[in-house]
Amino acid sequence: MRGFIVVLAFGLFAASCATAPEPTSAPQAPAPSEAQIRIAAAIADPNRPQGDIDRDSARHPDIMLAFAQIESGQRVADLLPGGGYFTRLFSQAVGPQGHVYAVISPQQAANTASPPAVNAIAADPNYANVSVVATAFASFEVSEPLDLVWTAQNYHDLHLALLNTDVAAVNRAIFNALKPGGLYVIIDHTAAAGSPVGVADTLHRIDPAIVRREVEAAGFVFDAEDNSLDNPADTLQLNVFDPAIRGHTDQFAMRFRKPR
Repeated sequence: MRGFIVVLAFGLFAASCATAPEPTSAPQAPAPSEAQIRIAAAIADPNRPQGDIDRDSARHPDIMLAFAQIESGQRVADLLPGGGYFTRLFSQAVGPQGHVYAVISPQQAANTASPPAVNAIAADPNYANVSVVATAFASFEVSEPLDLVWTAQNYHDLHLALLNTDVAAVNRAIFNALKPGGLYVIIDHTAAAGSPVGVADTLHRIDPAIVRREVEAAGFVFDAEDNSLDNPADTLQLNVFDPAIRGHTDQFAMRFRKPR
């Protein structure tokens, strides 16, 4: 009887081993897409100036370029590119088959005392796919249809009283310059809800609701927004150049699409 019990116990143990689930390995992270690889390579570009690299923690270029749905071979307009922070990134991200148009005003182009920084970028062999275009923004155009028009921290400038810009005409011209399905991405300093456009002159900010209303009026469809540039500590009451908030303002990012 004792032998029978031993045999039975052994049989039950063997059966339990036979049905025990195989150990499973940890789930594998998905392989990065080609666009993600290109964005990472653009940020790691050894030719980027240290000043740009120092701003990465505040500007989140990996998130912003992904938000812009940047891809190899695209035609991109960087409207009012300033020092060219995003111009360099776009150049590397779209690759040699793509092209980046750094769009400035005729007044900027004529300023020989302080030439636009993007002139030097376009002359740099490392950014051979960049060209500078000087155009009146109300008649915005480049030499080919675009996949993306991008402007960062500049849309409010279109409302400066000194410039007397026809903002509706600017947005219509950008609409016409894009391919069907093309994107218009705007990043800017946030003004308090309900603020008049006049705060562009006093604070260099704009209410996101104004931007959305104006851009949709040109025929664009609101596509998405991203809150990665939010800063709840910003009271929205200071001029963006005030040392207490400069470089750390609350900002919004909106993506609009031209219907197909």
